[in-house]
Amino acid sequence: MTQEDERHPDDVQQHLREVQELLSRHKLVEGLVHRQDMPRHELVENLVHKQHVAELQTKLDELHPADIAYVLEALPLDERLFVWDLVKAERDGEILLEVSDAVRESLIETMDPHELKAAAETLDADELADLAPDLPPEVIQDVFQSLDSEGREQLRAAMSYAEDSVGALMDFDMVTVREDVTLEVVLRYLRRFEELPDHTDKLFVVDREDHLKGILTLEKLLITDPDLEVHEVMQHDQIISFQPDDDADEAAQAFERYDLVSAPVVDTEKRVIGRLTVADVVDFIREESEHEILAHAGLREGEDIFASVWDSVKNRWAWLAVNLVTAFIASRVIGAFEGSIEKLVALAALMPIVAGIGGNSGNQTITMIVRAIAMGQVEQDARNRLLKKELGVALFNGIVWGGLLGVLAWWLYGSASLGMVMTAAMTLNLLLAATAGVLIPMIRIRLGADPAIGSSVMITALTDSGGFFIFLGLATLFLL
Repeated sequence: MTQEDERHPDDVQQHLREVQELLSRHKLVEGLVHRQDMPRHELVENLVHKQHVAELQTKLDELHPADIAYVLEALPLDERLFVWDLVKAERDGEILLEVSDAVRESLIETMDPHELKAAAETLDADELADLAPDLPPEVIQDVFQSLDSEGREQLRAAMSYAEDSVGALMDFDMVTVREDVTLEVVLRYLRRFEELPDHTDKLFVVDREDHLKGILTLEKLLITDPDLEVHEVMQHDQIISFQPDDDADEAAQAFERYDLVSAPVVDTEKRVIGRLTVADVVDFIREESEHEILAHAGLREGEDIFASVWDSVKNRWAWLAVNLVTAFIASRVIGAFEGSIEKLVALAALMPIVAGIGGNSGNQTITMIVRAIAMGQVEQDARNRLLKKELGVALFNGIVWGGLLGVLAWWLYGSASLGMVMTAAMTLNLLLAATAGVLIPMIRIRLGADPAIGSSVMITALTDSGGFFIFLGLATLFLL
């Protein structure tokens, strides 16, 4: 079996490597041809260029839009735009939906209004609503005018919901049936479709006013006597449905809890207006996860790794400025104890340990609390119970690990008093880290802020300054 036969068809890394190899070969060969002095030089150069472009286009045509998006995100800006120009125009809309926000912005900047309009017109209303914030207003207006009345209403509805709501995630492509028809009629109806909407595992049973009456799973439809009517086999109780204003986080938890593939979205009068699919939920979970990771480090948004220096600086400067201030405060805390450090040099070697362990412990606590908040497991009235529990953990770790470090300090420097100070400082800083790890996200939630944003910066600043102050303060009081 050859290496080609063994390659997994969905190996996106392999696709990226192949595109990069084609781009490298294109640059190398065209560079050599350009430097050659030969008859009909321009003709040869043009033929070589067309050959490499054709190879790249053939490769791109084989790839799924999500794979092309991955490739674009991994290429430097000049190569990204070269590849983007080779993508077939009818695929632009799908790929723009798949790429990250930062990369999407770089691609849209290079497109003419008529190209953006053509790309947007290939999308469904719910997909267009996702893309709309990044498109120029005049393009959105032109696309809106080109839709039929149903499409306009769907687009208007999709754009009216909050970004983190079910309404912003739902799609309008679904199959509904009536309860007073036989399963044979339903089967004949489904055969009229060229293809069913993605992730269709159930049909929504509605009345003439589109009120939800039940659900009919495809499994039931296929294995049940076709002469029976829908109402005889449909599920009409314990139906999991959502309203468009429901929180997307809660919907995602319900999909995980009940192993859902799709679910109806209904209005206040129980009329079916759309559906939520596992694909929508997975995309939302991935975006939320990326947001939390970035926010934890104090980044405001996803950053194109090949963005300009200025764009990257704008994304990173805010919390770096905060970190600069907190680092200066920590340095002043150390400066206040310069005399103590001069008299007992061992303090300079040991104090980073106290601050470092405290910062690590605080980050563990704050990560657990932020995750629990995101999962909907923590309410404000749970603050005291969580604080009591985390203080218990910190006290235990402080006595055990602080005691171990105290013994090591005693052994290294021959001072039992220094070992005791080390143990006490470690315990107190861990208690401080636990308190801050619980209170920082809870206070930010009460103030209506994202509990994850800059959390690691704040907890590290507090445990650094606090750790230095506690350790050097105790050493000054008891050792000097």
